[in-house]
Amino acid sequence: MQPADLFDAATAVTDATAFTDRNVPLAVRMRPRTLDELIGQRQLLAPGSPLRRLVEGDAPISVVLWGPPGSGKTTIAHIVSLATQRRFVQLSAISAGVKDVRAVIEEARQHRATGAQTVLFIDEVHRFSKTQQDSLLAAVEDRIVALIAATTENPHFAIVSPLLSRSLLLSLEPLTDADIDSLLTRALRETRGLAGEFTLDAPARAHLVRLAVGDARKALTALEAAAGSAGAQQRSAIDLHTVEQAVNQAALRYDRDGDTHYDVISAFIKSMRGSDVDAALHWLARMITAGEDPRFIARRIVIFASEDVGMADSTVLQTAVAAFHGVQLVGLPEAGLNLAHAVIHAATAPKSNAVVSALGQAMNDIRAGRTGSVPPALRDAHYSGAQELGHGTGYRYPHDVAAGVVSQQYAPDEVADREYYQPTTHGAEQPLVERVAKLRSIVRAATDQ
Repeated sequence: MQPADLFDAATAVTDATAFTDRNVPLAVRMRPRTLDELIGQRQLLAPGSPLRRLVEGDAPISVVLWGPPGSGKTTIAHIVSLATQRRFVQLSAISAGVKDVRAVIEEARQHRATGAQTVLFIDEVHRFSKTQQDSLLAAVEDRIVALIAATTENPHFAIVSPLLSRSLLLSLEPLTDADIDSLLTRALRETRGLAGEFTLDAPARAHLVRLAVGDARKALTALEAAAGSAGAQQRSAIDLHTVEQAVNQAALRYDRDGDTHYDVISAFIKSMRGSDVDAALHWLARMITAGEDPRFIARRIVIFASEDVGMADSTVLQTAVAAFHGVQLVGLPEAGLNLAHAVIHAATAPKSNAVVSALGQAMNDIRAGRTGSVPPALRDAHYSGAQELGHGTGYRYPHDVAAGVVSQQYAPDEVADREYYQPTTHGAEQPLVERVAKLRSIVRAATDQ
């Protein structure tokens, strides 16, 4: 297979006529041709930024583009291909192998001898094996190619360290609702888009924005499907019903900035707290379907894990954090399974609010001014002159005794008798009732004397 055969015809659009060809998907036709047309990613577009240097200059900079689907990774690669005189070669990590990579590098080496630079774009680079990624190292190091590698997964885990160290890491953010709205307006108006042939009413537009969840490709694909449905009915107006039919997803009454947003998330949390796993899954499905930001949902589950489960089942926090990472790495719709996993664990776990109560009481004492000095035995004694000040004097090292616990005052005098943490008898917290009481009796023997 020759490198030229590895180009993806749907995404490697580089000639002007392809931008207006109605046989080309709308998401491809609307792909920005310059950085000034790029929607979102403002943090990467400052004058003199690595991205602008890559597009506008001739420096053979290698970059890794990390971001969720539809955030503009492939778009940026093609802006590079249109804006420079360098050769542009695209490989897909799904189908290319080491042999293909080496063929591209060898051609790049030959073209460099004539003064021509090569930009190599590898989509979904995280799918490359370690051996495949290693095959790029020398070419990137010697700048035989300027590598643009795109990934939706955390590059610190998905890309080998030597390759990552030879590249600049650029993080892309999901597009905002305002970005998606601007994109829809542009697609409706511009000649290469729908050229003003269709109108989009407000409810339909809001639904498309919700469905997109920050994904430009998803928004444009849904808009194209809705326009096709309206056109088949010889109508120029795209309404909510048309969008629903086209994407087969009903619009829910859900305002992410209004009362419904807060009501639904409240019902979701209270259902988990009440151990009603079925209701919790209903509210989760409702938020996902309505286009709620999955990261917001995941954050709430992480908070819930400590606030309402706590030590009754500490593994819920691990599950919640793992689900949050899953949302970041995978994205919807697949990450919905990660969220459901965490919700089921949280809702069915034994409950305890002892963690939040303990922290709340401790914070109340701090606000009330009950702070006090650090006991002398606990003060830092590692610097010169500390012993003369009495710092560290009398400190008892718990590991010096068989029990691993010693009688010693750890809290300031003002709160030495406070008992913030009160374990419940629920789940894994039950054994702590006796253990915490025993630990306090040993530790506080010093202050009771």
